[in-house]
Amino acid sequence: MFTHLMVISGAFWILTYILIISRGFRDKTYGMPLVALCFNISWEFIYTFIRPHPIPHIYSNIIALLLDIIIFYQLLLYWPNEFSNMSKFRFYLLVFSSLIIAFSLVFFISYTFNDNIGFYMAFGQNLLMSILFIKMLLNRSGLRGQTIYIAIFKLFGTASASSAFYLFDPIDRGSILLNSLYLGIFLLDLLYVMMIFQKTR
Repeated sequence: MFTHLMVISGAFWILTYILIISRGFRDKTYGMPLVALCFNISWEFIYTFIRPHPIPHIYSNIIALLLDIIIFYQLLLYWPNEFSNMSKFRFYLLVFSSLIIAFSLVFFISYTFNDNIGFYMAFGQNLLMSILFIKMLLNRSGLRGQTIYIAIFKLFGTASASSAFYLFDPIDRGSILLNSLYLGIFLLDLLYVMMIFQKTR
């Protein structure tokens, strides 16, 4: 059942990425916050090539990495639409710094905790991502790069993974940290869905 829930989680997240890419090209923007995108690319690269996950989870990682690269391309293509007051040099410095910091954190935290699965960093950056998606919604006028379906699939994707670890993984049992992350992510994602729904009305 653990594997089934993780496959479901991967499927929801892949659908989320596809919808983000589709909406991004339509609205001429990128649909994932810059810092969240850097963490996602770093995590997926590390747990695909450096500390590879077993089959079938690695397939989801590879697909997600390829889709994140497309979103990263949208970031580089459309960034002036969202950072109109920032010079090109400062923007690329921001992107480069964010990538280096994100990769270093994911890499060293995984080795510090001997985390071959990457669940500590995965749920930690998911919490950050949930906050950043809400911030992106508040900062942008309208729903550029965002839809209610992106919000819903994002919620289901992480909720499925949280359920898998909470119900079936012995490492999780009694972990206040992980349980707090599951609850925090779910509440923030639910808030994001409600905020998107309100804006669509």
